[in-house]
Amino acid sequence: MKEFSKTYYLSAGECNPQAELPLPLLMNRVIEIATLHANSWGVGYERLIADGHAWVLARVAIEMERYPRVNEYYTLTTWVEDYNRMFSQRHMMVADAEGQVMGYVRTIWMVIDLTTRQSVDISQLTYIRDNISSRRCPIAPQGKLRPFEPTMRVNHTFGYAECDFNRHVNTVRYLELMLNQFTLDYFDCNQVQRLEIAFVRETRYGQQAQVVKAECAPNDWHLAIAVDGDDNVRARFLFRKRQVSPSPNPS
Repeated sequence: MKEFSKTYYLSAGECNPQAELPLPLLMNRVIEIATLHANSWGVGYERLIADGHAWVLARVAIEMERYPRVNEYYTLTTWVEDYNRMFSQRHMMVADAEGQVMGYVRTIWMVIDLTTRQSVDISQLTYIRDNISSRRCPIAPQGKLRPFEPTMRVNHTFGYAECDFNRHVNTVRYLELMLNQFTLDYFDCNQVQRLEIAFVRETRYGQQAQVVKAECAPNDWHLAIAVDGDDNVRARFLFRKRQVSPSPNPS
């Protein structure tokens, strides 16, 4: 099964203030469908944990033409485009109930040893090689996210609820923390067109971090989450102006 799809329904309780699919929930769906596809091959969490290994997300690029709206069904389809010794390139398509494409997601995954926290050679994993899809992801690969001169700094200490079973800070919690550096009014007027995230190193429970950001070009924001002066996460949020501001009380 070289491709895997799952359909979801966006309830009111899951929406962001603009009555759309929130980026953190989309990120959750991305991780979920990748896991379900791996499980269908018999190489999900239960199989890897037996060897003391786990899949971890290294990079993400999301590009959306539009987001699912409240009470709308949407489908994620995933496939593996390529892999090498270090990384697996897994991508997703987001479509509406009529099959119209709403956006694409590029992801890069790696396997780590849970004892050494080092990467594991995956070049010999034949189940990946045998399930490479010929489908290609049309959005641009993630660019190089470089250090920048910040115009804002916020301190943050990571707590228990921000960590997952790998005992490091969860991908979605990073994203939520970065989104919270923008105001509600800004999101009412602007929408994330493209998001890029690179996970440079793990962040653990109790670590004190500094969130920094800067607008490097109009509506082009770069953010980083640093611990002890080193970036653990780097991100880029490219916004577009909304055509119509969302109603504060959508029907």
